[in-house]
Amino acid sequence: MASTPTTESSFARNLGLFDATMIGVGAMIGAGIFVLTGIAAGEAGPASILAFALNGVVTLLTAFAYAELASAIPRAGGGYSFVRMAFPGGTGFVAGWMLWFAYTVACSLYAIGFAGYFWEFFHKYTPELSGAILNVIGQHSGIILVTLMIGVVFILLNARGAEVTGKTENVLTLSKIVILLIFIGYGIRQILAEPVRAAESFTPFLPQGFGGVIIAMGLTFIAFEGYDLIATVAEEIKNPEKNIPRATFISLSITVVIYLLILWVSLGAINPEGMESWEFLGKFKETAIVRAAENFMPAFGVAIIVFGGLLSTMSALNATVMAASRVAFSMGRDRYLPHIISTIHPKSRTPKLAIFTTGVILLVMAITLPIEAVGSAASLMFLLTFAMVNLSVIALRRKYPDIPRKYKIPFYPYVPILGFSLNILLALYQFSFQPIAWYVTIGWIAVGLIIYYAHFEKKASLLEPQVLLPNQRPVESTEPSVLVALHNPATVKTLLDFAYPVAKARGVKLTAIAVVDVSQQMPIHEGLRFAHHKEPLFNAARDYMRNKSTKFETDLVIAHQPADGILAAIERHKATALVMGWKGFTNARDRIFGEVADKVIHLAPCDIMMLKIGKSQTFNSCLLPTAGGPNAKLARQIIQSVAEHMKLQLTAAYVVSDNPGDEEKIQATERIESTMDEIETTIKTEQMLIESKSVAGGIARASREYDLVVIGAAKEPLFRQMLFGEIPEKVARYSTSSVLVVKKGVGQMKSGFKKVLG
Repeated sequence: MASTPTTESSFARNLGLFDATMIGVGAMIGAGIFVLTGIAAGEAGPASILAFALNGVVTLLTAFAYAELASAIPRAGGGYSFVRMAFPGGTGFVAGWMLWFAYTVACSLYAIGFAGYFWEFFHKYTPELSGAILNVIGQHSGIILVTLMIGVVFILLNARGAEVTGKTENVLTLSKIVILLIFIGYGIRQILAEPVRAAESFTPFLPQGFGGVIIAMGLTFIAFEGYDLIATVAEEIKNPEKNIPRATFISLSITVVIYLLILWVSLGAINPEGMESWEFLGKFKETAIVRAAENFMPAFGVAIIVFGGLLSTMSALNATVMAASRVAFSMGRDRYLPHIISTIHPKSRTPKLAIFTTGVILLVMAITLPIEAVGSAASLMFLLTFAMVNLSVIALRRKYPDIPRKYKIPFYPYVPILGFSLNILLALYQFSFQPIAWYVTIGWIAVGLIIYYAHFEKKASLLEPQVLLPNQRPVESTEPSVLVALHNPATVKTLLDFAYPVAKARGVKLTAIAVVDVSQQMPIHEGLRFAHHKEPLFNAARDYMRNKSTKFETDLVIAHQPADGILAAIERHKATALVMGWKGFTNARDRIFGEVADKVIHLAPCDIMMLKIGKSQTFNSCLLPTAGGPNAKLARQIIQSVAEHMKLQLTAAYVVSDNPGDEEKIQATERIESTMDEIETTIKTEQMLIESKSVAGGIARASREYDLVVIGAAKEPLFRQMLFGEIPEKVARYSTSSVLVVKKGVGQMKSGFKKVLG
């Protein structure tokens, strides 16, 4: 069968339902609940619970829209991308312009919230020191100083490309939930101890009238923003048609329940002197939860809550800096902002200019607007953009009716119409109590439209938005393959020399993959901009495979973590074996493709062939140390195919002790002969006994006379330190020859060699 070179590009979908849910929960349960609980209570009294519940309903209506759009069109960019597809031109620009502003203002809120909790922590545990500092610089100046400091820190971290892995983010989110559940648990215990007094805290339920509820809704709507971040990573979620809607609704449900419980215990568990509980919470605003905790929690509990506030504000600030700069970057790419903003730094792979531009705006907002106005302006922006997303559902159903929609909004079109209407009503009502938010919003939009029509309209019109149809997505492979991971053009032929004969012997196709790694701060599809960097690899591979008899494909894999990209390719192509280059080490300091090799070695379900290329890439002779176990058998199978292809002279060896006795020599010779019996006689073979005190040292010394050493991984490697086992890794480390270490996959698909060996 002739080689059929084909090229595909695929994204590493390595986020499952739990990961996607944690993204939504982590973004929503952030600083908002810590900062806004007291503000909401001060405006609506006990009815602040109703305000949060109604915000949950309004959010749910828009969540339906996000679930349908993100699952049908899983593109990075979220709401801005959907609105731009539905309404190109000025409307699409305004959506991105507002969303950028909304995320940026949210950053300001979190920076201010951090400053409040920072000084609260010092007031609590070092009152003399904090008092002395604030007496010198003033309380307001102290807040501004810490706000600027924390803002600058996270702007620089984002610019440098500081990444948080999926597992770390999950742990961080779960830690915040645990902290809040501890607070809720102590509050419930206090309420149950004094149920009558606790009930009195909720009467009258509407001390500020229903208008106070609407005001509280407007101020706190930002606390429900975050589930939309699930849509921004849609291209990285496994089975997006099912997992995106599920993650959206599960994360929203968890968040609403926790929010309502926090408000309930904050109002019912405290008993302040001389005022109602809601007045007490309103008095302390952004630090109200800490003050409430002092009423019914022990000292360590208060410390936990303060730490939770600091943790949440930092994580929320980091996430929103990333989200805001991502929107600015996307707008630059679409020519809605200067194209230079979409420039990606070659080393950090982050949009540094977009991050710094966003950072300047967020710092100015943080130090010039009061926290109520900051929260209200952010809520207003999200209300308006969410309203536009609801309209986009209707527009895209008409504009692209042929897009398969595995999830559809129930009761269409009534749900998106109702979602649009409620978002607009809340936005309009905000003018009655926070006109500054509207003034800032109108001013921002006006400036944006002037800039757009004066400069960007012509450029943007040349770039029509593209819809990624489901039939354009790379489908999972239906036939097994041997994968070869390419990274260095100088080693392409050498790796294929090992991968091709194995694929031929197993009777499967050969697939060459190359991984483009994208910074965590970037949408994963932006890796396509670097795809051309991998073309020399694929061209060299195609040239080598042009006249070979094995079916050959290439696949560009784009991932935030190269190891995840390789693992995703293994699953996608049903790989029975993986061939990749190796530096000869597997500790955290030595990396493959810029990424720690341990993850691939430990998690790959297929056979692994890790090649450390030595001083020469010409192979004439091979040393095969004999040993028992499944990995040694796999080594014999692989060297059979490789030796036939390369015309290698093979030497089977066994290590014996210094000055071995006759019996030890006889046993060693029997082991060697047993190995030779399992290798076909078409290969030139020799036998050798290696006398050495150290097995690894003996093999390494003997290997100097050979071009290649093939060795199986140890039976029981110490995975925390050595993933292949002590002997193979020492041989790879100290041998000057090329070393091929093979490891049998756990649970790989059974696709044996055509030639049954042994």
